[in-house]
Amino acid sequence: MPQPPEPDWIEARLVGARPQAVAALLRYFRDLDLAEEAFQEACLRALKSWPKNGPPRDAASWLIMVGRNAAIDHKRKQARLTALPDEEAISDREDTEPDIAERLDAADYRDDILRLLFVCCHPDLPATQQIALALRIVSGLPVPRIAAAFLVGDRAMEQRITRAKARIAQADIPFETPGPIERSERFSVVSAMIYLVFNEGYTDANPKSERAKLCDEAIRLARLMLRLFPAEAEMMGLLALLLLQHSRQKARFDEAGAPILLEDQDRSLWNQRQIAEAFAMIDKAMLHRQPGPYQIQAAIAAMHARAERPEETNWAGIDELYQALERHAPSPVVTLNRSVAIWKLHGAEAALEMIAPLAEPLEGYFYFHGVRGNLLEQLGRNREARDAFGRAIALANTPAEAAHIRQHLDQLEVAPPPPGRAP
Repeated sequence: MPQPPEPDWIEARLVGARPQAVAALLRYFRDLDLAEEAFQEACLRALKSWPKNGPPRDAASWLIMVGRNAAIDHKRKQARLTALPDEEAISDREDTEPDIAERLDAADYRDDILRLLFVCCHPDLPATQQIALALRIVSGLPVPRIAAAFLVGDRAMEQRITRAKARIAQADIPFETPGPIERSERFSVVSAMIYLVFNEGYTDANPKSERAKLCDEAIRLARLMLRLFPAEAEMMGLLALLLLQHSRQKARFDEAGAPILLEDQDRSLWNQRQIAEAFAMIDKAMLHRQPGPYQIQAAIAAMHARAERPEETNWAGIDELYQALERHAPSPVVTLNRSVAIWKLHGAEAALEMIAPLAEPLEGYFYFHGVRGNLLEQLGRNREARDAFGRAIALANTPAEAAHIRQHLDQLEVAPPPPGRAP
């Protein structure tokens, strides 16, 4: 007689199986709401059946089978047709689970999950709806948790997710297996969505807040994609980048919630386990000799992580990597980031000259005005620095960012800037 699993263990199995099960049910029914309802019904039956009968050999296959049959049963009852057999006949047939496990092979799972994530990242949806839908459908986070992360009410978030589902239903997305070109395009969209999820949580000073927990969820999604597509070098790069950024979480803010610059952080607080995993992931990605933007960004973050002290940072290597990133994914923000390396190597005047052409495209970008103010401060051009910092405060994304810039304004009144300080 199998030993009943612990409730926490059951929950872990349900959470782990959710992406595969919902994705397969979506392919079967081609209806996002119905697929989600079918999965929830399967989970309810699992909570009744597994403690008594023990866990199935393949939780995802069990949930797909039970959820599919429950949904068909519901649809038939609605249409006043003959119902399927009762729950025991559906859920406890010993010879059914191996059969469906054989038919739902790894290739089906991979394409199903990629399709599910792609559906959540449909270009018709605003970024906020993409993230909310992915967190609800793929990750299974309850609406109150998602609402708390986005600092909105439960009802507003429920409406946001409902609108996203309606847009998807109207878009008539094809469900056939994607070809190599389309799969590559979907990977790009899904990777961007995962990165957006991470960024939503990255700016929160409280590591225990619901918003900050989105970083962990993004890392989990990246691990899921890499587990299904282990040869995708860019997904390795994305996971490495997220791990390196997240490794500094405990050192990025002071007790008051104000951000701490990279060179001022206590590096002993950096998570060395995550850093080591990221280094191994980067090395593995490089073996594929298919460099991409996420791999390059991860390599830049690794340069910082390898320096035990700020003065040991390999700024020349970072500049070379930013040049490569400009070739692969040119953007004003990339050039702005490269200007910090240029300042370290060639001085503030050279960096200021580099970012001058970015004034128009980055007029509404908080970090542009913050960097420009720092460079002007270094050059003793205090009046211009005050104007730049004032613009940065107006564009600050969080009170902590505004307070940090305010400190720079206060310093302009009392002392010259310390030489060699990075923006």
